[in-house]
Formats: sequence, C-alpha cells, structure tokens
Amino acid sequence: MKQIFTLTAVAILTLCGTAHAQFNLNKALGAGAKALQAATLSDAQIEAYVKEYIDWLDQHNPVCEGDDPYAVRLAKITEKINTDGLNIKAYRVVDVNAFACADGSVRVFAGLMDIMSDEEILGVIGHEIGHVMNKDTKDAFRTSLMASALRDGISSAGGTAAKLSDSQLGDLGEAVTNSKFSQKQEYAADDYGYNFLKSHGENPWAMALAFKKLKEMEAEMGTDKTSKVQQLFSTHPDLDNRIQRMTERATADGFERPAEVEAAAEANAETAVAE
Repeated sequence: MKQIFTLTAVAILTLCGTAHAQFNLNKALGAGAKALQAATLSDAQIEAYVKEYIDWLDQHNPVCEGDDPYAVRLAKITEKINTDGLNIKAYRVVDVNAFACADGSVRVFAGLMDIMSDEEILGVIGHEIGHVMNKDTKDAFRTSLMASALRDGISSAGGTAAKLSDSQLGDLGEAVTNSKFSQKQEYAADDYGYNFLKSHGENPWAMALAFKKLKEMEAEMGTDKTSKVQQLFSTHPDLDNRIQRMTERATADGFERPAEVEAAAEANAETAVAE
C-alpha cells in the first residue's frame, strides 16, 4: 500500500505525477522574511497549493469510484446533504481516519467506514466540514507550508503559487500530518458535527458513539506509540471529555441513545457478569 500523508481531523491520521519545480532562491532572505512571506500568502495561493496537494493525494491512494461498495455506501450516506463546494470521496485504505482540506475536499478511509455506522460516518464528515467552515484547515495548511521545506520556495515564488515536485509535496504532507488542532478547534468542530446531524434529521448521539469506538480502539492498542492508530489519538486528545460533551448535549436535547447500541451494551454486560 502506498504511503499517505493526510490532514489530522476526526477524523479527522489523522489525516496527503512528478513535476520538478525550479526555484530562484534568494540567499539574502532571512528566515524571518521567508516566514512572513508564507504567513501573508493570499487565499488564491493557498487554494492553488491545496488543490495540488489533494490531487497528489488522490493520485497516490486508491480512490473508491463507480460501483465500488465503499463509494456506493458513501454516496448513499451523503445523498441528503448539500454537497455544493464539497468533494467527498473514500480511500480504500485500512487506516481508521478521515480528513478535510481547505478547498472542501473530504476523504473518508475504508478502515473507518468498516467500524462505524452510516450516522456515525455522517457525523465524522460533519466534524471535518466544521474544520473547513471554521477555517481551521486553511490555517493548519498555511502553518504547514511555513514549517515544511517549501518555505524557501514560497519566499522566492513571488505572488504566484509555484508548481511543487513530488518530494516537496511529500515534505508538505509530513508537516500537515504532524499538525494538530487545538482543543477549542476540536470542540467547535464536534459541535458543528452535532448540529450537522440534527439538521439532516439524524440522531446526534452518533457523535458520542463514534468517539466511543475510537476510544475503544485506543484501549485495544495499549501503549504502542508507533502504531498509526495511536498516532491518530495523539492528534485528537481528550476523547473522554469529547464523549462526555456530546453525551450530555444529546441527553439535554432530549435525544435517546439508539436502541440497538443499548441492547448490544446490555448484552455485553450480561456476558461479562456470566463470565
């Protein structure tokens, strides 16, 4: 399986053709000036870099299309939402993850779809869209440009976005993967996902239940800090608090926890007692 570098968001490791770009590097530019140039990139430049980045990711990962079961299921899950300005696809990779880019591209991994219900997946998508709407993804991408080896090229490119090479996109992907959203940003995206589910007629309990599944996976992985799953949790901290927030909000709003989940929980409890 080809290596993937992704934005860290739910969803979401977290969690992006070869074209060689030649930059006229100005050695006289200090590090501060280079950082300033990256920090003042226009929205048009950011959009151009984001498009190149997501296109590169799609080229280097198996996109589910046509009658692929994951593509069919994702289309059904999203058929009721307004996808204007969004580009939602699934990657056939085993990682439990999803991510969004500042241009409205949302990618959901098959590994996540395998363990979550349709409602939970929709909640994850809503969470990722929340990061886009709150401009978290744009800010994270801008910061990643500043942190990666691209900062020199950005400084020398003038007012236009320069074409990036495969290795430069890889460097950018690594910087994006290592970026983290703040607790405030995560909570805001959680709330967006919660409201997203409500506005589309779904039980927002799905947010808490999705996080519970991630928490259970975290427990199963133990202390293996090298695993991809464990790296995911390092970028999405405080799952217990987030589960509690979503649980309390759904309860306060009068939503009942899905019956099938309650039944399964009771069955597991009875089995544990019997043992």
